[in-house]
Amino acid sequence: MMKSFWFFAQFLHVFLVFSTLIASVAVQAFTGAYGINYGRIADNIPSPDKVATLLRAAKIKNVRIYDADHSVLKAFSGTGLDLVVGLPNGYLKDMSANEDHAMDWVKENVQAFLPETRIRGIAVGNEVLGGTDYELWGALLGAVKNIYNAIKELGLTDVVQITTAHSQASNVKQQYMKPLLEFFSEIGSPFCLNAYPFLAYMSDPENIDINYALFQKTQGISDPKTDLHYDNMLDAQIDAAYAALEDAGFKKMEVIITETGWASRGDDNEAAATNLKPGPTSERNFGLYKPDGTIAYDIGFRGLVSSSADSLRLSSKDLGARGWSRSQYLILPISMAAAFLLFLR
Repeated sequence: MMKSFWFFAQFLHVFLVFSTLIASVAVQAFTGAYGINYGRIADNIPSPDKVATLLRAAKIKNVRIYDADHSVLKAFSGTGLDLVVGLPNGYLKDMSANEDHAMDWVKENVQAFLPETRIRGIAVGNEVLGGTDYELWGALLGAVKNIYNAIKELGLTDVVQITTAHSQASNVKQQYMKPLLEFFSEIGSPFCLNAYPFLAYMSDPENIDINYALFQKTQGISDPKTDLHYDNMLDAQIDAAYAALEDAGFKKMEVIITETGWASRGDDNEAAATNLKPGPTSERNFGLYKPDGTIAYDIGFRGLVSSSADSLRLSSKDLGARGWSRSQYLILPISMAAAFLLFLR
C-alpha cells in the first residue's frame, strides 16, 4: 500500500497532468459544478444536435470536445452550453512555427462562432508530454504562446482561456515543464490533471488495494512526511499534484482535474468505451450514456437518471468482465467540478 502512495508522490519531480480549463477570475469561467467530455471516436453515437438536446435535458452546462469540429460548434450555437475546444496534437508543430497559422486557426474555429457558441477555452494539445514524440514536446510551448497571442490580439482573453493537456504520470524534463508552468502562471491558467486511480490499480494490482482506487471502505494510506491520511487514491493524486507545483515554485496555481474515471467494460485481462478507439476493450467503454442516449450509470447528479438497475459496486473479480464508469472531475478554486465522458461507444 505504501508503494502505491510513493508512486504518486513522484509527481514532486516527474509530472503528471492533463488539461482543460477554466478557473481564472478574469475569464468568463465555466459555471456550475461539473461538465461533460464529449469524445466522438465512434460511428454509433447521436448527432451533435441530438447531443446538445440531451445535455440540456440533463442540465449539463459545461462541455469539452477534443477538436474544433464545426458541426459540433454549430449544433451548440444558441444552446447556452459552455464549450472548451481542442487543438489536436497534429497541429502543434505548425502552430508553434507560424504565428499567422495560429491566428487563422483561432479566427476560423473560435472567433467565427462567438458569441452564439459559448467557447470558453482552448485546450492546446492532448497529453503531449506523456507521449514519446519529443518534437511535440519542444513545439508545445510555442503553440500555446501563439494561440494565446492570437486570442489576445483578437481581444478575446476575457472570454477564452488557454491551457494544455498532460497525462497522469509522465517523466518530463524540467526544460519543458517549467517554462510551460511559468507561462500559465503569467496568464492565470490552471494546472490540469488527468487522474485515473483505476489505471493506477490496473498497472500494479498486487500493491494497490482495489477498494482504495474505487472509493470503497479501506484503511487508506498515511503519508509519513505530512501526517495526512488518504481514504482514496484520487485525493492522494490531487495532493501529489499540489505538492509537485509547490516544489516547482507554483504554490498558488490551481489544479483542475479534467479526467478521471472507471471503465464500464473490459477484456478478461483488463478493465476501460468508444467503439472505434484503438487499444483494449476498456478504452471503448468510458462513458455515462449509451449510444442510444439512455443513461448507462446513475452518478447522482440531477438530470441524470439511470437506465438500468445495475450496481456501480463491483468486486475485483467483476472488474475484468465489466469494469467501471469513467467519470471526469474538474477541481475549481472553490468547489469540485466533474467532467464526465459522454458516451459508451
